[in-house]
Order: sequence, then structure tokens, then C-alpha cells
Amino acid sequence: MKSLCIKTNNSKILDYLLNELKYSEIENICFSENKFKNYKNIIIHYLSHNDYPYFFSKISNLLSFMIIDEFEDMLMKRIIDKNYFYFDALERNKILKNCYNILSDEYYAWFDKKFEALYNSLYSFISDNKVLLLDGFINFRLQAYTAILDDIVSESVNNYIIEKEYMEFISLLKLYINSQKNNSNIVHLIYNTSESILLDEHKNLILNSEEIFNAKYLSDISFSANDYTLNSLLNLLPKKIYIHLIDNQIDEFINTLQLIFENRVSICLNCEICNLYRYHKKTLTKK
Repeated sequence: MKSLCIKTNNSKILDYLLNELKYSEIENICFSENKFKNYKNIIIHYLSHNDYPYFFSKISNLLSFMIIDEFEDMLMKRIIDKNYFYFDALERNKILKNCYNILSDEYYAWFDKKFEALYNSLYSFISDNKVLLLDGFINFRLQAYTAILDDIVSESVNNYIIEKEYMEFISLLKLYINSQKNNSNIVHLIYNTSESILLDEHKNLILNSEEIFNAKYLSDISFSANDYTLNSLLNLLPKKIYIHLIDNQIDEFINTLQLIFENRVSICLNCEICNLYRYHKKTLTKK
């Protein structure tokens, strides 16, 4: 017979484990809850005299789910507070929310990676030990799992910094626009994912400003060919910008223009200009 004693004073975790054991389909086990001098204990007995790997595997599986469900949030907060203490509380909270987004975007890939790391650590430990001091195990024996969480937090921090720089970039441009006089009344931007065309209020072509040294902004944020379109709009400073979406898609660049120029921007999907350039695009595609 094999036995495992799990020690913890966390009542929520005790209830979690007891409930999971009660409704589990693990064969040939019995379990009980006892309180000794320092800890409450859940003692699990495997009644069979063979196939111990089956017992180790099932318990490792159960405990892996438990750690992800009940401890992961705390562990990520700990990593953020320890390694990124120089961010204020609000920023650290945003970084934590970014972690959740990263995990949800590729849920199954991240879950499999985390679960494998936990399972291997637990299986190795309970194969050789009869007592699992839960807090100590989580704090000191989950290096592979915490390394994965550290990677997630690191990615989240990088995303937060990029987002912060992006919003600062937007704010600077808005300040510039609001401090300058308008240089034109209306500009039409004919836009699709492959090109941008600017027309004045008389529908005459406006050449993009490619003099990057005279750009009205400085930022690590780049929209490649659209940088010149943005710089041209900042030079023109129109009262109104009509954006004609030939592909009917609002992408990052269009979102940025809306943030910068705010109520000066109007999106158009179906007008004479839209239809003309949409027809022109179809004609070129057929050729």
C-alpha cells in the first residue's frame, strides 16, 4: 500500500482537494482529513499493492489542475511585484490583466505547457516522498512552471510598454494638432492594405511627404509606407479627413488616425470616390 500526506492550513485548498477526491474516478483509494500539531492533513491511501505509477499519475494530475486553478494568479502577482516593483500598483494590475489576455489568446498551447511542467514536478516528488508540504512545494519546487509564468509576465510587460509608448505618441500628436492652425479644409484618404492615396477637396492628387527629416513626429512606432501618409496629414492639418476604405477594413493605422485626429475623421464605405477606386482595383486585379 502507498500513502501520501498533503499538509496545508489553507481551508479553501483543503475543501478543493476533498471535493476532487470525493468525486474522482481514481480506483482503489481512500482518504481522510486530520489535524496534527502544525498542519491540517489530507491522507490518501492507495489500497492496491501494484501499479503504483497509476496512483502517482492520478494524484499528480489532480494536483496540477489544483495549482493552475488556485495558485497561478497569486504566483503571477508575486513575479510582477518582485521583478517589476518599479511600476505603480495600477500599472502592475494592467500587466496582470495583459497576462490573462496572453493566456486566453493561446489557451490550449499555454495550458499544455504549464500542465506538463507541473505534472512532471509532482510525479517526480510524490514517487519518492510520502509527505507533501503544499506551500513549501509550490514556493520552492516548481522552477519549470514558474519559468513559464515568468515568460508570460515578461511578454505582458513588453506589451504594456509598447502600449504605453503608443498612447504617449498619440498624446503628443494630439497636442501638436491642437496647437496649430489648419492648413487645409478637406483631405480624402483612399485606403486599402496595400496603398494610401491622398486627394484634396477638389479631388486632386496630393503627393505624400517623404521628407522624413521634416516629420512632425518622432517615435519607434512605425506604419511603414503609411508613415509618409501620416506625416503628410500632419503637414496639411485638414479640418476634415474623409477615409475611404476600399477593402472595408479598419486596421491599426486607421485606428491610430481616429485617435489622433478624433472628430475630424469620417469613415466612408460607399460613395463616388469609394466606388471609383474599388472598381479601379478590381480592374487591375483582373489584368
